[in-house]
Amino acid sequence: MRIDILTLFPSMFNPLIEESIIKRAIEKGFVSINLINIRDFSELNNNQVDDTPYGGGGGMVIMCDPVFKAIESVKTEKSKVILMTPTGKVYNQSIAYHLSKEEHLIILCGHYEGFDERIKTIIDMEISIGDYVLTGGELPASVVADSVIRLIPGVISEESLKSESFTDGLLDYPVYTKPREYRGMEVPEVLLSGDHKRIQEYRESERIRVTKEKRPDILN
Repeated sequence: MRIDILTLFPSMFNPLIEESIIKRAIEKGFVSINLINIRDFSELNNNQVDDTPYGGGGGMVIMCDPVFKAIESVKTEKSKVILMTPTGKVYNQSIAYHLSKEEHLIILCGHYEGFDERIKTIIDMEISIGDYVLTGGELPASVVADSVIRLIPGVISEESLKSESFTDGLLDYPVYTKPREYRGMEVPEVLLSGDHKRIQEYRESERIRVTKEKRPDILN
C-alpha cells in the first residue's frame, strides 16, 4: 500500500513513521508513506496557501489551487482521496478494514478555518475521528493511517487481529500475564487450567460482559 499525506506540517508525522510497528511495516515494504507539503504547490509570495473567507468571519481558509495541484501530483486511477474534517463520516473499525484493501490512499489534512468548499469536488471520502475539533487534520490522519496499516496482511500477526475490539460487534476480553497473584488480585483460574475449550468459552462470555458494561450501544 502507498499512502500520500498532504499537510502543512510534515514534521508532525515523524512519531508515526519513526517508531514501533508502523516503522517496521515501512522497512519491510508493506507500506510506503510519503509526506507532501501543500505549500510547495503555492505560486504566491512566501508560499501562501490561505486567505480570508468571502462573506467575512474569523480565521483563514485554505485555497483551491495548491490543494488541487498537490493532489493531482500523486493521484492515479487507483487512488482514494480522503479529507480529514469534523463534518465527515465518523471513523470506525469497519471503515479501517475497507481502506486497508485499497492500493493507494491520499489523505488531506485541514488546518486553520478549513478548506475552500470547491476542494471537496476532488475528494472521494470525508472522515472525522470524533465529535470534537482539533487544530488540524494531522493527528486524525495519523490515527487513520495507523489503524489501516496494522490491518495490512503481514504487519501484525493474524491471531492478534481475530478477537480485537469492534471486529464483530464486541469488545476484547481481559488479558493477564505474570505474576499469577499481585496485591491480592489473582488471575482467573480457568486461564490456568490448560483446557482450551473452557478458556475459549470464558473469553467469549467475557467479551459479551465487557461490551454490555462499557459499550452497550455497539452490542450486536
